[in-house]
Amino acid sequence: MESITHPTTARNRNKVRLAVSLFYFGQGLAFASWASRIPDIKTALKLSDGQLGSLLFALPLGQLLTMVLSGSLVTKFGSKRVLIVAAFFYVLALTNLGLATKAWHLGAALFFFGVIGNMCNIAVNTQGVAAENLFDKPIMASFHGAWSIAGFTGALIGLFMINLDVSPYLHFWMITILVWINILLHARYLVGGAGPQATTKKKWFLKPEGALLQLGIIGFCSMATEGAMFDWSGVYFKDIVRVSPVLVPLGYASFMVMMASGRFVGDKLIANLGRKRVLQISGVLISGGMFIAVLFPYLISAVLAFMLVGLGVATVVPTVYSVAGRNGKVAPGIALAMVSSVSYLGFLMGPPLIGYIAELASLRYSYAVIGIFGLVISLLVAKIKAIK
Repeated sequence: MESITHPTTARNRNKVRLAVSLFYFGQGLAFASWASRIPDIKTALKLSDGQLGSLLFALPLGQLLTMVLSGSLVTKFGSKRVLIVAAFFYVLALTNLGLATKAWHLGAALFFFGVIGNMCNIAVNTQGVAAENLFDKPIMASFHGAWSIAGFTGALIGLFMINLDVSPYLHFWMITILVWINILLHARYLVGGAGPQATTKKKWFLKPEGALLQLGIIGFCSMATEGAMFDWSGVYFKDIVRVSPVLVPLGYASFMVMMASGRFVGDKLIANLGRKRVLQISGVLISGGMFIAVLFPYLISAVLAFMLVGLGVATVVPTVYSVAGRNGKVAPGIALAMVSSVSYLGFLMGPPLIGYIAELASLRYSYAVIGIFGLVISLLVAKIKAIK
C-alpha cells in the first residue's frame, strides 16, 4: 500500500478526500465532454454508423493494451505522480479529438485518449483506495459518484456549447483549462508515496491471484450491465416499451440518476451492512430490474426496473476496486490493473452480446441474459473470503 505522507488530522483527511473526488470529477468531465460531441464530429467527418462504430473501438483498445503498463507505472512511481502527469495529458489528448479532419486522425486520437485515460483510471482508483485507508469508513463509492456527477455536468456543458455553436476543439480546450486549474490547486493534497515493486510484479505475471480474478468476474458482470444500459436502453424503450420519441431518453436517465444517487448513499450502506451483503443485494437488484423490464415492458414498470438496475450497479465496481486494492498480496496498482482488465471486458462485450442475441431472438431475451449476470454476482460474492 502506498505510504501516507499527509498528517492524519481530520482536516487534512477531508482535503485529501476532496482532492481525490475532484480528480475523479475531472476525468469524468473530460470523457463526458467527448461523448457529448460525438454526433458533431461524426457529421463533420461524414462518417457512417459502421465507420464510427469501428473507430470507437480504438479508445477501449488503447485502454486494454496499457493495463499492465499502467499498473506497473503506478506501482513503481506511486499513483500521485502518475495521476498528476496522466490527468494533465488526458485533457490535452481530449483536444486532439477536436482536431481530427480524417477518419484515421480520429482513430489515432481515440487510441491515445484511451491509453492516457487508462493510466488515469488505474492511478485515480489507487488514490481512492489510499484515501479510503485514511478513514475508518468506506468512501470509495462516493468517489465514483463524483465521476457520475461529472457525466451529467459534461453532458449539460456539451448541450450548452452545441446551442452556442461552439466548435468541439474550442469546447475541449475550455474543459482542459478547467482540469488543469484543478490539478494546480489540488494535486498537493493527493496521497503520496510509491508502493512495493518487484515481488508483486513478478507474482502477478506468473500466478494471478485467484481472488482478484473472481473480483474481476464480478466487475465484468456489472460493467456488462452498465454497457447494456448505456448503449441499448434507448433502443429498448423505443422498440420494446414503444414510447413516444420524447420519452425514449427516460430509460437511460432513470438508470443514470439512480446509479449516481446510489453511489453517494452506498458508502453508508456498506458501513452498516458490510461489503458482502451490499454486493449480494446489488446482484439481486440487477437481476430483479432486468427481469421486470423483460416481463413487464410498459412505461412505468420499465422506468422503475431501470432505476433498480441503476441502484444495483452503483456500488459494485467501487467495492470491487476497494477490495482489490486492499488485498494485501499484490501491490494496489497491479491488483487494480488486473481487476480492471477483466471488468472492462464486460463493458466491451456487453453491448455486442445484446446485439447478437437481439438479432437471433429479441432484445427482451438479450436483457434477460444480462439479468442472469446479477445472479452470478450474488452467488460469486458468497464464495470470496476477501469480501467482508
